[in-house]
Amino acid sequence: IKMKEGKKSVLEGIPKQLPALIRAQRMQEKAANVGFDWPEFSQVWEKLEEELQEFREALEQQDPQKSREEFGDLLFSLVNVGRFYDLNAEDSLRATNRKFIERFQYIEQQLDKENKEISGVSLEEMDKHWNKAKERSSD
Repeated sequence: IKMKEGKKSVLEGIPKQLPALIRAQRMQEKAANVGFDWPEFSQVWEKLEEELQEFREALEQQDPQKSREEFGDLLFSLVNVGRFYDLNAEDSLRATNRKFIERFQYIEQQLDKENKEISGVSLEEMDKHWNKAKERSSD
């Protein structure tokens, strides 16, 4: 119907100022609504694996432009995996960001109690506190 109203593309109307994850999800939803979608999850998974491999190859080639492009393709494919299962990429990443902040701040608090500077401890020591923070958040 919207195409009959003078739109030249199904993708028109998606605000460019949206966060990239939301924009990717909306583009994929609009494309899927006209049949441009994988019929089975196994195909979505294959595409994700293909994009991951292409990203690895670009990194190995040490080509920053190609790496950036392939990283974007990988992220786009991850959004598609989430969309396929009705998961919102933006909401999922926000939740993970909150979880990361809570866990990292727990590390900082524990090190402060031990009178240690975070920049002066090993990754192993930080990871020990990280794992404790994970245990606390799963309770």
